[in-house]
Amino acid sequence: MTSGRAALVDSHAHLDMPDFDADRDQVLERAKDSGVTAVLCPADLTEPRSLAALLALRDRHAEVSVAAGVHPHQAKLLRPEHLLKTRELAAARTICAVGEIGLDFHYNLSPPDTQREAFRSQVLLARDVGLPVIVHTRNAGQEAVEIMEEAGFEGRGVLHCYTQDWGLARRVLDKGFFISFTGILTFPKAGDIREVARKVPLDRLMVETDSPFLVPVPWRGKQKRNEPSLVVDVARVLAELKGVSLEALAEATTANFARLFCV
Repeated sequence: MTSGRAALVDSHAHLDMPDFDADRDQVLERAKDSGVTAVLCPADLTEPRSLAALLALRDRHAEVSVAAGVHPHQAKLLRPEHLLKTRELAAARTICAVGEIGLDFHYNLSPPDTQREAFRSQVLLARDVGLPVIVHTRNAGQEAVEIMEEAGFEGRGVLHCYTQDWGLARRVLDKGFFISFTGILTFPKAGDIREVARKVPLDRLMVETDSPFLVPVPWRGKQKRNEPSLVVDVARVLAELKGVSLEALAEATTANFARLFCV
């Protein structure tokens, strides 16, 4: 880590995607130079190259952690072998979480009922293997919580890329969940999300890039690809909202990450 930089964690980055095929190692070196000490990458189990690419990356970079699951967009592709693979990875402690899983009723790239069943089956799996969940919700937050309740999931997790209201945030916080914010927090029209971020306790916050998506201001419009080094721009805005220094925000979010994922 560069001397004098706040030690940050990017709690969600899709470094398995083809956008990074040309320079994954350089991307992580830039992240280190920016003060990023850890990056969590969720593997898409419906795409075999995803997990392979991330495990190879972790072998070369100790700061990389891996999760695995089937995203709601790919829910229609979920097969029993994907659930079996997740169990095997959990048993071997190869992954630190089940995810990214959830519901997305905005795009509906998989039918809603198929999404519900895929989410439920993976929540049950996470309950059985004792791992936290990384949850994606869009236009479906309350239903996602209800599914977890019906499944008897009493573990913890994180709602990643949070864009919903304070009511849902408060409900999941009461369940011991964490909430993670992306570059959306820096967008001029994201005032409602910033108000939610102000209310989330410091000991329940995380920051992420969701790379290669959601380039934060001031880089938005200047480059198409987001990457972990830019998580500092998300953290800076979040620190201002919370009325703390960047260093204090970094210390808190890094501790939260370690507490949830045990890494």
